[in-house]
Amino acid sequence: MTPEHQPHEPGAASPAGGGAAPTGAYAAPVPAAAPDDGAAQPPASDRQGLLGMGRRASTLTFAAAVVVLLTAIAALLPVPYVVLMPGPTSNTLGSVEGQGEVISVSGRKTYPTSGHLQLLTVSVRGGPGARMDLFDAVRGWLDSADAVVPRESVYPEGQTREQARQLNAEEMAASQSNATTAALHYLEIPMDVVVQAVLKDAPAEGVVRAGDVIVAVDGEAVADPEAVRAAISAHEPGDTVVVTVERGGERLRLTLKTVDGGGGRAMIGVTPSARVRAPLKVDIKLEDVGGPSAGMMFALGLIDKLTPGELTGGAFVAGTGTISEQGEVGPIGGIQQKLVGARRAGATVFLAPAANCADTRGAVPDGLRVVKVASLEEAVTALDTLREGDAAKVAALPSCA
Repeated sequence: MTPEHQPHEPGAASPAGGGAAPTGAYAAPVPAAAPDDGAAQPPASDRQGLLGMGRRASTLTFAAAVVVLLTAIAALLPVPYVVLMPGPTSNTLGSVEGQGEVISVSGRKTYPTSGHLQLLTVSVRGGPGARMDLFDAVRGWLDSADAVVPRESVYPEGQTREQARQLNAEEMAASQSNATTAALHYLEIPMDVVVQAVLKDAPAEGVVRAGDVIVAVDGEAVADPEAVRAAISAHEPGDTVVVTVERGGERLRLTLKTVDGGGGRAMIGVTPSARVRAPLKVDIKLEDVGGPSAGMMFALGLIDKLTPGELTGGAFVAGTGTISEQGEVGPIGGIQQKLVGARRAGATVFLAPAANCADTRGAVPDGLRVVKVASLEEAVTALDTLREGDAAKVAALPSCA
């Protein structure tokens, strides 16, 4: 490029040697050329538009990042739910590794068994002392075998982890005791009725002792705790009742005056409990499992061991249900998960409490037959029918379907 030509200012002196300005003495200045970077430059208005678009994109990116961050934080916060899942199963006729037989009997003849009388459990994610967040809940909702339920429907408000564990252990112990009593009564094997506890400030305090064996009430022999309670409550409050007990090898007749235990019901303040009579000894053992729902299956397992023949006929039977000392089968929780657990374990028959029938509808896996029972006697009858294989009788079994 050439140097820029500079014009004279108007009114300035002429250059020496001439009075007239040279031709073309005034010309418009020539602007300097812009550097050439090899690309055309957009107009200013376009540059402003591009700058605005960049700002908007940055704002949207930042907002999206904030939303993702807040969602992640919210998902990790605890939620008031627990997830119920199919849990481990155990054969009451078999053994558990490292624990031995689930049901062991001594002091009486036992018989070989085969097949399965499978008890079922429900595993719980969440609850006291365990963290449950939204991600856990969503995983539970997406798995058809699981159920997401409010925490308070499983654990009472304020219950600690240790309290939950203790309650489950107590319910399991009561379930095993009730199962033993119900099975031995079904088999008409005599048991002792013992005083488990005496209430403070009750008529029995200082007269009856824990460990006394109750033989009779008002001269009538009693065979189980329910018979003791019924004989005493048949009185009016204020009546006198005579309780015969065995203590230290002696037989004692104890006279007590009843009081009102509530609602006009007579009581003396003792808690009777059934106890296996020596030399028979029954031991039910299953570690790391709690709650009352295995009662019916424990009772069936004990009956099978104490009677000739095989109750299942070699079939794989699973079931669930609480049991009372009188053999009544009661409802349980988590039956949908137990149905899945039963089928996964290999069961083809499922004994369900009659009171849970409505809960099984739409939840029964293919290949699993559900038979409803309301008592231990009904459960044994159903197994007898299935084992014998009479098609008409099998078809007539009560079902939840």
